[in-house]
Amino acid sequence: MINTGRRHSPLLWVPSAYFAMGLPFVVLNMVCVLMFKGLGIEDSRIALWTSVIMFPWTLKFLWSPFLEIFKTKKFFVVTTQLVSGIGFGLVALALHLPSFFAVCIALLAVVALSGATHDIALDGLYMDELSRQDQARYIGWQGAFYNLAKLVATGLLVYVAGVLMDGFEARGADRGSAVLSAWTVIMAACAVLMALLAFYHSRVLPCSYGRSSGAAESPAGHPGQRNAGAVWRELCAVISEFFTKKHIWLYISFIILYRLGEGFVMKIVPLFLKADVAEGGLGLSEQQIGLYYGTFGAGAFVLGSLLAGYYIARRGLKKALFSLVCIFNIPFLVYTYFAWMQPDTMWLIGGGIVLEYFGYGFGFVGLTLFMMQQVAPGKHQMAHYAFASGIMNLSVMMTGAVSGFLSDAVGYRWFFVIVMAAVVPVFVMTRFLPFTYPEKGGDTDGASS
Repeated sequence: MINTGRRHSPLLWVPSAYFAMGLPFVVLNMVCVLMFKGLGIEDSRIALWTSVIMFPWTLKFLWSPFLEIFKTKKFFVVTTQLVSGIGFGLVALALHLPSFFAVCIALLAVVALSGATHDIALDGLYMDELSRQDQARYIGWQGAFYNLAKLVATGLLVYVAGVLMDGFEARGADRGSAVLSAWTVIMAACAVLMALLAFYHSRVLPCSYGRSSGAAESPAGHPGQRNAGAVWRELCAVISEFFTKKHIWLYISFIILYRLGEGFVMKIVPLFLKADVAEGGLGLSEQQIGLYYGTFGAGAFVLGSLLAGYYIARRGLKKALFSLVCIFNIPFLVYTYFAWMQPDTMWLIGGGIVLEYFGYGFGFVGLTLFMMQQVAPGKHQMAHYAFASGIMNLSVMMTGAVSGFLSDAVGYRWFFVIVMAAVVPVFVMTRFLPFTYPEKGGDTDGASS
């Protein structure tokens, strides 16, 4: 590993870089759901196409070896942040076109490709620069700020969108024009934010050339140049070695099941919160949705993520894993209760969101660390982590793609009941999941407890 320039504390780049990782993912996956809903697109089309454009996060392992050939991981992190910013800026303009939905989906697909590439490079940088002990120490910061992007996007940005809509209407605009203008401003704000993050990270990120990836290095310390044939052979080796790892099929099943419930609810919850009470929803406005997420959920989520990092570091991932699975999945019961009771009191809705987001923040970091320490280790660490996270996102994407059709078919009430049934298998599996790589002071190949 070769580094140039001044080294900065991980706290100066881990939180902000993982916030930059999370923002495009969340905007594409959740915020655009509300944006297209307000612009009159049908629920089933929204759920389908905002899931399809997430496919690069599933296939990103295919181009991960190529990132070892040219430049540094820092280069790819900064460049993709800038590309994502440009993409959001173009979406802001495309919203005003007659066929805005198709054009926006195409532009958002480019942002997804850029965002997936960003994830590969940043995760590789994280694993190269930090020891296993530091990975566990900063995993809470990583998870907190990755998912803080979710709260900023679905909380602050959505709330501001609602405020802007009311403001434009107060100035004489009709509702349709107000909605269009508000979301134009929000997409432009995303563009500016990503550009600012790119500039900041160009100054503070370390320059890693891939200590653990197996990339050849020249005497000067720069990655050795390889031809396409060599890269193709390496890609085949990456895939072959991934699927021959010990317990890999158990690990793939576990990764898919861990976020299965989340994949179902991710697209539907914003639609459910906004849907009229007569249609089975809660009838919330954009301001209310943003307020509940941004005010009540933000603190609970960040607290959960940070506490989880220290909890895992102190107890060990193996001993903590079952409790992390429980804390991650059980709080989805909140939305089952909401769907059946349709409460209208702020404290009850806010309290439910606090519970769900605390559990989400606390439990999410467990899966991240599991993939880093039990799936990724080896010669092709960065690529194998990308492969594992791609499989994880495939689970979320596929369930998200069908969630709109399932919700339309059975209604919100039974939809959330089905979601809770879908999470049962991961509880059973976790009790018997073996670990390949020992933790400090631990053993291997035992069931998690």
